[in-house]
Amino acid sequence: MRKLLSSHTLGPLSALVLVTLVVALTTNRFLEPGNLSNLILQVSIVAVVAIGSTVVIISGGIDLSPGSAIALMTMIFAMAVKFWGVPLVAAIVVIVAIGAVLGAVNGGLTAYFRIPSFITTLATLSAFRGVAFMFNNGSPVFSVHPQLEAIFYGTVFGIPLPLFYVVGLYALFFFVLRYTRFGRSLYAVGGNPSAAALSGLHVARIRFLAFVIAGAMAGIGAVLMSARLNSGSPNYGVGLELSAIAAAVIGGASLAGGRGAVVDTLIGALTIVIVQNALNLNAVPASAQNVIVGAIIVVAVGLDMWRAEIGRALSRLARARRTAGNQHPQRRETS
Repeated sequence: MRKLLSSHTLGPLSALVLVTLVVALTTNRFLEPGNLSNLILQVSIVAVVAIGSTVVIISGGIDLSPGSAIALMTMIFAMAVKFWGVPLVAAIVVIVAIGAVLGAVNGGLTAYFRIPSFITTLATLSAFRGVAFMFNNGSPVFSVHPQLEAIFYGTVFGIPLPLFYVVGLYALFFFVLRYTRFGRSLYAVGGNPSAAALSGLHVARIRFLAFVIAGAMAGIGAVLMSARLNSGSPNYGVGLELSAIAAAVIGGASLAGGRGAVVDTLIGALTIVIVQNALNLNAVPASAQNVIVGAIIVVAVGLDMWRAEIGRALSRLARARRTAGNQHPQRRETS
């Protein structure tokens, strides 16, 4: 039991199972094939962006800018394909590269100019969306490319393509974080940057690369967003950064840094999207949805914190029982 409670996956997985059961029992349409397919499409963008949020949080930072960066990149992507004649595949590569550059802006200001990541990304959250409104006089661009929607709505053997994107990216970053030197360095920097520096790690470089990865993930998210709606708009991505951070936190990532896992983040993303889907199916107003999602985040973080307390309480109880068991034989021998 102690080993089970010590697992970081237990809290997020328990929350996901509980939420899924409650929704399935209270909403008849939840388990319909069409709705389940829609869930995969809904979770894909949040899950991809949440990879970047998790990497940054592990390094000891936070990124508030992905939503605004996605709005900017959907505008660039739409205009590049529709008005500037850039081929679709080339535009996708360019947008991911631009995402990495935007991440590098955040990373450079945070890692090398020592501006707190909260302040840096709060500033770029505003700046990126402001730049997005400078394109096409702030008007959305529709009907970008006839083949664009197939990237998001296409299927292979009946399985939506976004599922393959999510599985592939999560498998890649699971390997990177667990089995590579960079992944171990990321945890070391987030857990104790001073000790990491004394160990010879380049703390600023690692934090910089974390933001670059987050920017690239936002770039992929921008492509998926444009493909989903076949358009670009400076209004896209509002609140997406909060959903991505919530997915990481529900997944057990510590905002203090040094702890987190992409598998658990995927569980957190599924939890957030299932709750939102259930609220939509029940026609719950958007204002109430925000309150409910916020409450779930607080409960999930609280359960994660209480897990450690419960584990210690069980350890003390087990030691007390062993001590009592050792004393009883002595009493019988005395009698």
